Amino acid sequence: MTNYICSVCTETYPIQETRWKCECGGLLNLLKGKNGLKNNEWTSHPSMWRYASSMDAGEDLLGWSSVTLGEGQTPLLVLDEAEQHAFVKVEYMMPTLSFKDRGAAVLVTLAKQLGVKKMIADSSGNAGTAIAAYSARAGIECDVYVSADTSPKKLAQIEAHGATVKAIQGTREDVAAAAQLAVKEQQIFYASHVYNPYFYEGTKTYAFEIFEQLKKAPDTVIVPVGNGTLVLGVYYGFKELLKANQIERMPKIVAIQAENCAPLAKAFENQEKIAEPVTNQGTLAEGIAIAAPTRSRQILAAIRETEGTILTIGEEAIADAREKLAAKGFYVEITSAINYAGYLQYKKGKDESIVIPLCGAGIKSN
Repeated sequence: MTNYICSVCTETYPIQETRWKCECGGLLNLLKGKNGLKNNEWTSHPSMWRYASSMDAGEDLLGWSSVTLGEGQTPLLVLDEAEQHAFVKVEYMMPTLSFKDRGAAVLVTLAKQLGVKKMIADSSGNAGTAIAAYSARAGIECDVYVSADTSPKKLAQIEAHGATVKAIQGTREDVAAAAQLAVKEQQIFYASHVYNPYFYEGTKTYAFEIFEQLKKAPDTVIVPVGNGTLVLGVYYGFKELLKANQIERMPKIVAIQAENCAPLAKAFENQEKIAEPVTNQGTLAEGIAIAAPTRSRQILAAIRETEGTILTIGEEAIADAREKLAAKGFYVEITSAINYAGYLQYKKGKDESIVIPLCGAGIKSN
């Protein structure tokens, strides 16, 4: 049976409905199995669940077929004819129009297996939408805590799935605190895309798909970073491929933050192991406007291990990148445009293969 293990004190816990952090306050990871990647057992299922044998979750996810909405297996396309070594992975071609469906599908499958009747999530928008959709599919009641400033289109999407929106005045950290208080008071499942490590078992399939589509690992992956949901998924996925000798080396992780909210970039530049909280000065990239990223130690370590870096992007460049992508046929939400802005800023090597995620659909933001 899979267990949680504390990232601080290494205490282990069984997988339980109300367990989402260690008694010492530390973050929980999954105690990884010793069997390694089982890509010889990948199936022909036309979704990310073809990789179920490579998820460190085992018997906890047996009921996935009653929860899936067909997430994963998104297209990997050449950016344009003039840039044959640059690829976009069209993650907005998902059931709820964002890459967060990868993690949400796994997390809600776990919840259903545990017999959860109600769950609470907090989000800047996309994770809440994904959790709302999959909880509806699984027949689980759901409250989603969001900032009162969240895009009305995302709020409408959450409510359409039958979830109860709890709009909180304040910062993204205030939203999380309100959700965690409610979880404690009600003693119910915390469907957190930050705290629950099962979410990353979903997002790591992003790396598996790129590997299969390119038939190798790219030189570089450009990834937006706020709470690190995709950065850590990418890292875990390619790390497992490397250990299984399926790839020769790790791709470089180039993470992207908005200049107006860049705690990880500041910590990276100052060679710090943990990001100190900053003040969010306001950014178009609301989806990654995380002033105090909870898993900063893991995020920074992953980027450094791959010899990657963190780039920061100004507001004008974000808006400009959205227009340029749309002119190529890709209409993304504003937060997702920061990835292309990062690509334009990144100093590319000759013939360097690069993959950029298009994380959310344009209709999600104004």
